[in-house]
Amino acid sequence: MSKAFLIDLTKCMGCRACQVACKRWNNLEAEHTSMTSDSWTNPFRLSARTWTRVDFTELQSPQYKAGMKWVFARRQCMHCLHPACVSACPVGAFRKTDEGPVVYDAQKCIGCRYCMVSCPFGVPGFEWDKGLLAQPLIKKCKMCVDRLGAGMEPACVKHCPPRATIFGERDELLATAKERIAANPDTYINHIYGENEVGGTSMLYLSSVPFEQIGFPKLGSEAVTVNTEAVMEKTLPFAAAWTVILAATYGVVKFRERTNPQGEEKNQ
Repeated sequence: MSKAFLIDLTKCMGCRACQVACKRWNNLEAEHTSMTSDSWTNPFRLSARTWTRVDFTELQSPQYKAGMKWVFARRQCMHCLHPACVSACPVGAFRKTDEGPVVYDAQKCIGCRYCMVSCPFGVPGFEWDKGLLAQPLIKKCKMCVDRLGAGMEPACVKHCPPRATIFGERDELLATAKERIAANPDTYINHIYGENEVGGTSMLYLSSVPFEQIGFPKLGSEAVTVNTEAVMEKTLPFAAAWTVILAATYGVVKFRERTNPQGEEKNQ
């Protein structure tokens, strides 16, 4: 049976314990952040060094107390049932396990980074800091596959104080999600994000507001697939072009971080 997560955003209090637990268990380095209205000392995005990130969204409406409300949403690899990264990878560096995790084999990777483009959630991160001559790798959440193998639950689940995230069999979690919606129709919208999106994912979400309002992509129910033969024909020119584009983007972002005059600099 495939494992999955049920993430109830109505219970999340934005403590980022899941984010810290992920970094600690996977020995991920801190990232530069700034005290600005946009980042709130949070890493700017998922990356090779941040595999779990809690997004903060402020919604304004007369229906909310004080005219606004915060919604916190943890983001990570969705571990799709039919992963686009697996379909796109021309050398089989990604694979979907029977237990649920989408895992990566660095020994097979040729650095084309087509997985980064094919992912509908923009998850895979590249180790740009290492440079092209240091064998940089693709990094992302691996659903604590090492912990699962030892009979433990994922680190982010274990350290969630309000139990906003629970872990178990996907079918059972879907049943739990539907029960919560039926029992509390005024609390939840009638949508389990990840049940059908791109053919289904191992990350299932409940929310009190429409998911598009908090930055979740609006996707159809068809799985994202890629013709690997076509990918092989375009791998080398694509890799070269994409390297230049992303390297330039990375340089601009780092320059802005260093020169941002607002607030204090912190590490997370």
